Amino acid sequence: MPSSLCSRSTTAREFDLISRNNRSNSGVEILPPAPPGGNVGHDRQSDYDLESGYYTGARPAPQTKSRLLLGWSYAPATYILIGINVAVYLLMTLRGVSWWAPTAEQILHWGANRGANEILYGQWWRLLTATFVHVGIIHIGTNMWCLWNLGLLGEPLLGGFGIFAVYVLTGVAGNLLSSGVNPGIVGAGASGAVFGIAGVLILLLNSPHLPFPRAELRRLRRSVIYFAAINLAIGASTLLYSGGIKIDNMAHLGGFLSGLAMGVPLAPVLGTGRAPYFSRQRVVFSAVAGILVLLAYGIVRFWKT
Repeated sequence: MPSSLCSRSTTAREFDLISRNNRSNSGVEILPPAPPGGNVGHDRQSDYDLESGYYTGARPAPQTKSRLLLGWSYAPATYILIGINVAVYLLMTLRGVSWWAPTAEQILHWGANRGANEILYGQWWRLLTATFVHVGIIHIGTNMWCLWNLGLLGEPLLGGFGIFAVYVLTGVAGNLLSSGVNPGIVGAGASGAVFGIAGVLILLLNSPHLPFPRAELRRLRRSVIYFAAINLAIGASTLLYSGGIKIDNMAHLGGFLSGLAMGVPLAPVLGTGRAPYFSRQRVVFSAVAGILVLLAYGIVRFWKT
C-alpha cells in the first residue's frame, strides 16, 4: 500500500481475489483462482498462497505476461479510470495548460470545482468533472499511483461497475462536503474518490465470508487504514503553514466517510454469491446517489439564505 500523498489540490499491494463459477445453485462467488488441472473446493482453500498468487504444490511455470497485463485481466475498470484521468491531463497540456502549475482559471475551464459558487449557478457537473482534473504532473502522478494500488485491491471485491460507482459517488460526496465547508475554494483531483475506495475496502476486507486466511485479510485491512490515516494527517498538516501546496482535506474526508457508509451494508453479503451481492450493490448505490442529491440541495439552500 503506498505511503505517498494522494491529494485533492487547491489553487499495495495487489490482491488476487477473482470470481469463478462454483458449479452450484448459489451462482458465482468471490473465490481464489482455480489451480491448473481443475476446480478446487473449499477444502483446498488453505493451500492458496496469497504471497505468490498460486496454490501451493501446484505452482505453474513462471509467468511471461507483464504485471500490467495481469492487472488488466482482473481490474479493467481501474485502468479505464486511470486512462480517463491521464487523457484529460494530456489534453489539458496539449491545449496550453501548464504541466507543472496550472492556474485556477485554467483548471476551472477544464471542469474544476469552485465550492458552492459554481453549484449556485447550476453547474452541477463540476462535482463530477473535478474528479478527473489535476493540478500538475506531481498531483496526477501521486493520485494515479494511489488509485492503481487501491483499485487492484478493490475491483475484484466490487466488480467493474462497483469500482466505477464508488469512484463517482465518493468523489462527488467529497466535492459536496468541500463545497459546503469551503464555498469559495477552487479544487480538483481524484483523491476524494481514492479515499472513498479506501473507506469501502476497510469494511469489505472484514467480511466474514471471504475464503482467505483471516490474518492476511487483517494485514491488508491495516494497510488501507494506515494509508487513509497518514494521508488525512498530511492533508490536515497543510493547514498549519502558509505557502506551498494546499490540500482540500474536506474532499478527502467526504470521500472517505461516504466509502465507509457504503461498506456497512455491502460487507455482510460479500462472498455469499453474485446475485445477492450485486443486488445489494444496486440498492446501496441508488440510495447514496439519492442522499447526495438531497445534500446538494441542502447546501444550495443554505448558501442562498
